[in-house]
Amino acid sequence: MTSLSFDRHCDEIVSQTERLTAHVRGADMKTPVISCPGWNLGQLLRHVGGDHRWAEEIVRTGATGPVPDDGVNDLTAYTDEDAAVLVPWLTEGAARLSATLRAAGPDALAWNPSDERSAPLTFWARRMTYETVVHRADAALAAGAEFRLHADLAIDAVEEWLEYSTFPEAFEPRPDLPDLLGSDRTLHFDAPGAGQWLVDLTGERPVLRAGSDAATATARGPVTDLLLFFYKRPAPAVETKGDTALLDLWRTRAGFWLEAPQE
Repeated sequence: MTSLSFDRHCDEIVSQTERLTAHVRGADMKTPVISCPGWNLGQLLRHVGGDHRWAEEIVRTGATGPVPDDGVNDLTAYTDEDAAVLVPWLTEGAARLSATLRAAGPDALAWNPSDERSAPLTFWARRMTYETVVHRADAALAAGAEFRLHADLAIDAVEEWLEYSTFPEAFEPRPDLPDLLGSDRTLHFDAPGAGQWLVDLTGERPVLRAGSDAATATARGPVTDLLLFFYKRPAPAVETKGDTALLDLWRTRAGFWLEAPQE
């Protein structure tokens, strides 16, 4: 459960988008985004703006099932973007999404892809905040800008990821991947000064709790770097110990929702 308010997330959708555009000010929109292979900066911004508009439609219509996301991932037509057009389009979409969320209110229901059912709009406010945050990190890396994130946002984003790691899609057997659950399988995540989390994989489903115990594998680093590590972005400040193959498998399985069409 997030410790940040619905209104804070609505604010951050706008402010994180503004920070993203600041990173790319003056940059060539054809610059490759190394953390999103196959995309350039213009395509990255198109993806973020498409996500905002996709989520806004879901919220505005109170969708009870999946909404087509054709404008989110098919970016082949956007290889030669004009920043003078693209940046205002991106910021307008973020503002529209934030306003639509506020107008509907946190308790209104709409479909979400995490469990294929209707849920309070707090999901979309939080999800679109960190969708924007992580792609802001991508843009900063591509443009050679410094990426910083307030600690409370980084902690909340880390905990969102950890919560997803307990969903059935993150641990149920898959024919294309090794089994995740098993005896003597625990993961410890340590962000000094921000928090410690343990994921217990020894039972019938993962169990997440605060704190630390002896673990099969450990990842330790500043909380923002830990967040980037979860998303398989460059995070050189994160140190890993123990069964790193298990840690990598967990990251892949916990990121099941990144494989969905919307991402």
